[in-house]
Amino acid sequence: MHSPTLLILATILMGIMTMMLMAAWRFNRQIAGFGLWAGSYFFGTLFCVSLMVRSAVPEIWSVIAAQSLLFLMAYLNLRGTRAYVGRPRGSPGYAALAALLLIAISAYFTVIQPDPGIRFTLSSLVAGVIFLRCARTIAQGKVAEFPARHLYAAVCGGHGAFLLIRPWLFSLGNSGLFDATQAIAVSQFVMIEAIAAIVLMAFGIVMLANEQVTLELRNIAERDPLTGVFNRRSFLTLLDKSISQSERMPADLSIMLIDLDHFKRINDTWGHRSGDEALRHFVAVATPCIRNGDIIGRVGGEEFAILLPNTGLSEAEAAANRLCNEVAAKPLENEHGAIALTVSIGVTHHLRGEAPEVTLHRADNAMYMAKNGGRNQVKVALCLGNGSRSDPPENAIAATRPEASGKADSLKLDLPQSVR
Repeated sequence: MHSPTLLILATILMGIMTMMLMAAWRFNRQIAGFGLWAGSYFFGTLFCVSLMVRSAVPEIWSVIAAQSLLFLMAYLNLRGTRAYVGRPRGSPGYAALAALLLIAISAYFTVIQPDPGIRFTLSSLVAGVIFLRCARTIAQGKVAEFPARHLYAAVCGGHGAFLLIRPWLFSLGNSGLFDATQAIAVSQFVMIEAIAAIVLMAFGIVMLANEQVTLELRNIAERDPLTGVFNRRSFLTLLDKSISQSERMPADLSIMLIDLDHFKRINDTWGHRSGDEALRHFVAVATPCIRNGDIIGRVGGEEFAILLPNTGLSEAEAAANRLCNEVAAKPLENEHGAIALTVSIGVTHHLRGEAPEVTLHRADNAMYMAKNGGRNQVKVALCLGNGSRSDPPENAIAATRPEASGKADSLKLDLPQSVR
């Protein structure tokens, strides 16, 4: 197969991939960077067309169009990659300046001192560096967790590396890359590599879109839609895993159960919208008060739980008191003015061999002791012995509210099968 046929094939493939990505982007506009990737392929298609019609266009305009379109293709790919991973896209002013310099130098070596070799080398180096930056940007996280990112990084990195060494490769031999008329004789090897890169990068982009959709679905399944913290089911699953890990280590494990005081009064006085704002406000206040490794979940209407790995009972009590004071010191500000919030917190420590529901029952009782004791305070459930998965919670605190057993049962019934 000769080079013009390969160029036509590359143009057709580029157009098909562009239409595919544009269509996919239309239905997945929430995926950051997807539109920029589709735009990159659009300019790539125009670049291929410019190569096909270069003989019918004055050389200076053909060179300017080819250099501009190739730069835009690579640059939009980088912008899309940075947007996908949540990094700043960078100043477009620097990119515009780089593009103008590229065009100016290319025009100089076209009109004033014609040298297709320098133009070819310049465009290859610029595009190669940009694609290598794409590879470096997207290669984040473990391969097992984000295989699509590493596949896309490998393709971008391989293509970028090939672009960097391409001028050196084609300076070898007697005739070199350029023919007698100083027009680029498109190499079959270059076209085959470009076709492979076109297909693999488009495949990688589709996989990245699928990865993002999967992460969003997982987030919907695991997170409370109102507050963004773990929902009840996910929190109990994480509790089970944390208990297993703490018993293998072994390591301390503490837990807080938190109830927003007089939450019904907020709903009845200012409406459910203010109640929702109060829940989000609590999470916003609580998040800076806990460590990165701590786990917060919403386990009821106005009830939250915080899991504290590698934390003893005294440390957990201190953290609970800080949280209690912080919530009281920061009222919710909305259109109704300042709405005071307080919390009642129960704290306990997991005992080795103890069932998760026993630990939760003890923390639940401590929380209701705090509510019955006047609210806006912390109560600690002391662990007086070793619990057992088959024995009742004899080491739980003695003082409980009248409906405490019903509350504990509701926690137990919703535990995942692996926890029971």
